[in-house]
Amino acid sequence: MGVLITAAVIFLSVGVGIWAERRRPEAAGLAARRSLTFVLYVPVPLVVFFNLAHADLDLEHGAGILLGLLSVAASALFAGLVCSRVLHLSRPQVGAVVVTTLAINSAYMGYPLTIALLGRDELSTAVLFYVLVCAPSLLLGAFAVGAAFGEQAGETPRRRVVAFFARNPPLYAAVAGLLAPEALAPDVLVDFSQALIVAILPLGFFAVGATLAENADHGDFPMPPKLSRPVVVALASRLLIAPGLLVLLAAPLIDLPAPYLLVAAMPAGVNSLIVAHAYGLDMEIVAETIAWSTALVIAAALVSLVF
Repeated sequence: MGVLITAAVIFLSVGVGIWAERRRPEAAGLAARRSLTFVLYVPVPLVVFFNLAHADLDLEHGAGILLGLLSVAASALFAGLVCSRVLHLSRPQVGAVVVTTLAINSAYMGYPLTIALLGRDELSTAVLFYVLVCAPSLLLGAFAVGAAFGEQAGETPRRRVVAFFARNPPLYAAVAGLLAPEALAPDVLVDFSQALIVAILPLGFFAVGATLAENADHGDFPMPPKLSRPVVVALASRLLIAPGLLVLLAAPLIDLPAPYLLVAAMPAGVNSLIVAHAYGLDMEIVAETIAWSTALVIAAALVSLVF
C-alpha cells in the first residue's frame, strides 16, 4: 500500500506541475523555484538535523557503508567522464548528470519500499545507510559538484567555494546533528521530521512537473520526457552502475544487508533539482532523470509486489 500511495502522490504532483505551467507559465515557474528554495532552507535542514541527532551510528555494518560510499563515488566519476570526454557536454550539463547520480531518493522512495518489500524491522538499517552514505553523497558530493559546475556559482574558484558553503544549509544542519546530544532529538520530533519528508514530496515533484513542461518544445506534451543521451548516462549511473558496483565489491567481503542494496538502487532524488536550481545546473536534464528513474523504480517495485 505504501508503494501505491507514494506512486500516486508522485504522479499527481508531476501532473499538477505540468498543468500549472501550461495554464500559467510564469506563475508556475516562479512557484516551482520558490518551493525549491523553501525546501532547501527550511524542511531539509530540519529533517537532516533531527535524524542525524537521533540516529544510532553503530558501525557494525561499517564495511557495507564504506563500500556504499565507494560505489556511489565511482559511479559519479564514471558519469562525469562519459559526459565530459565522450559526449562533450557543457559544464552545467555534466554537473547535472553527476548530481543526479549522487543524490539518492532514499527518503521518499527508499523508506516506503524498504517497509513494503523487506519489512519494518529493516527500516533502521535503511536509515543507517541514508545517514552514512546518502547524506554525505548529497551534502558534500552533490553540493560540491553544483558549486564547481554551475553557471550561478561564480567565475573564480574562491567564489565557487563560497557558494558551496553559502548555499548549503543542510550541511550545517548535518554538523549540528552529529554534535548534538540525542536528548535534542526526541522521538516526537524525529517522527515529525519524517512526516515532513512526506509532506514536502508534492512540492518537489510539482517542481519536476513544472520544469519538464517549461523546458518542453512549444506545444509538445512533456510526458514521457525525452530520453536524451545525458539522461541515459544518468539513469545507467544511478540505477545500474552504483548498485552493481556495490554488489561486486561486497560479494567477496561481506554479506551485504538487503536494505543497503535496495536504497543504493533508488532513483535520483528531488534534492538534485534543488542543487541544480541553487547553483545553475541544467534543470532539464535533472528533471528528466528524476522522472525517468522514479518511473522505472516504481514499475520495478510494483512488479516485485505482484510476483
